Amino acid sequence: MSARILEIENLTVSFDGFNALNQLNFNMEAGELRVVIGPNGAGKTTFLDVITGQVKPTAGRVLFKGKNLRSYSEHQIARLGIGRKFQTPRVYLNLTPRENLELSVNRQKNVFATLLKKPTSGERKTVRSLLETIGLVAKSDIKAGLLSHGEKQWLEIGMLVAQSPDLLLVDEPVAGLTDEETRITGELLLSLAESHSIIVIEHDMEFVRQIARKVTVLHEGSLLCEGTIEEVQNDPRVIEVYLGTAPEDAA
Repeated sequence: MSARILEIENLTVSFDGFNALNQLNFNMEAGELRVVIGPNGAGKTTFLDVITGQVKPTAGRVLFKGKNLRSYSEHQIARLGIGRKFQTPRVYLNLTPRENLELSVNRQKNVFATLLKKPTSGERKTVRSLLETIGLVAKSDIKAGLLSHGEKQWLEIGMLVAQSPDLLLVDEPVAGLTDEETRITGELLLSLAESHSIIVIEHDMEFVRQIARKVTVLHEGSLLCEGTIEEVQNDPRVIEVYLGTAPEDAA
């Protein structure tokens, strides 16, 4: 049986008296792909902010591989093995995908060191493998600024994987993507889930259906329900607060 990689216990985060998270409990096994959904204001972004150390809990605790993260900085948490991909791609637009990945593979380097010093054979092999994984071999040596929005998303996912995190936090990866890009992104995440633990925050329910194994629904900062996509879609509470209509009535 897999060990729990992430445990969140009675987590509350208050901003000026407003509870963005309210006694939230959440557990995740190592090697799991979990999708987190919920209406706007449900606390999804704050949920990621607390895991990465950007926000500290008002009460409760976050355990990553058994370690309480409260005393760790964002940088230290990243070093422990948590990587986060934000909704808007954060790549170096004036560098090529290959250079972006080379920079990510060796986090001891800065941009200038990456450009001036040739990568090691091991780094080249890793970068080549990542370019194949994210489907950018043919565009590996053009400026990243010339990539489509979807390709930038894939590049940033590759940059995240290059840092070898144990837990990937992926925030709305298909926002603004075409249907084809959405499908490819789903396939990429499913492929990565074979060797990583992944939490995906998403609104696009078609995409959720494509990748979901277990779904967690947040509402007003608390856990509303968890289960398979079928169980969640048919839960009356979820229909009322989020989906708005029963699956058989959906357009």
